[in-house]
Amino acid sequence: MTVAGGHGHGNATNQLDNPLGLFIDDNQTMIIADMWHGRIVQWKTGDTNGQVVAGGNGEGYRLDQLNDTTDVLLDKAMDSLIVCDKGNRRVVRWSRRSGTTQGEIFLDKIDCYGLTMDDQRYLYISDDVKYEVRRYQTADKNGTIVAGGNGRGTDLNQLNKPRYIFVNQQQTVYVSDRGNNRVMKWNKGAKEGIVVAGGQGEGNALAQLWNPEGLFVDTLDTLYVVDSYNHRVMRWPTGAKQGTVIVGGNGHGGGANQLEYPTGLTFDQHGNLYVADMFNHRVQRFSIE
Repeated sequence: MTVAGGHGHGNATNQLDNPLGLFIDDNQTMIIADMWHGRIVQWKTGDTNGQVVAGGNGEGYRLDQLNDTTDVLLDKAMDSLIVCDKGNRRVVRWSRRSGTTQGEIFLDKIDCYGLTMDDQRYLYISDDVKYEVRRYQTADKNGTIVAGGNGRGTDLNQLNKPRYIFVNQQQTVYVSDRGNNRVMKWNKGAKEGIVVAGGQGEGNALAQLWNPEGLFVDTLDTLYVVDSYNHRVMRWPTGAKQGTVIVGGNGHGGGANQLEYPTGLTFDQHGNLYVADMFNHRVQRFSIE
């Protein structure tokens, strides 16, 4: 079912415009990176309208503006949002306290795309121009490379347009390696990654991915990944040579069983799957058995 947007593209409170990154807090409130209008929207389950909680003042580079937001997460300890402000080549922190009218720059001159934070509050950022993922401590501006960093390519120590990231409790990094049509797993301290999904060229066979985007890994190491250009979400058990289509895969369109270039993906604490359905300008929720 549609739980956010779904009223065409635009910047009204009941609309989204190319939603990308997606985060669900403990209260099942969605926090959505709404790309084309330079804003982050908060949407409570059951509501017909969202609320702008960062940006929303037109696309621009002022501290009260955002430009091409691709991902967002909630830093619970600081009660703040961390936003990949890609169009401005920066990562910004935006307090959730009442009365906040602008963000503060956490990192600049970075071609960020995906963000995540581990249990120890290390921040992980993918850079789709340097073809790497770095881990940052709170006050650290340089970071440590934890995936890629060896130029663009197809080797196991390389990435090509890394997008979204998932990190587990062991600080294992999973990254959607979009340009290589695969998902890579980098164990902590590893010098190269392991292909855990795709890597068989672009296509729609069950062993293939085509421009993978958002991803999630459960406690059994089962991977869930958005297969964007195939308009579907796939599940890959650990060690599997091919995946299973669990959502979409019925051609691109706006039906309840269809997606159109989906991007972000996450689960809530009840096991419901949420997908940012980009070209349908909506967020879809699915019950997964």
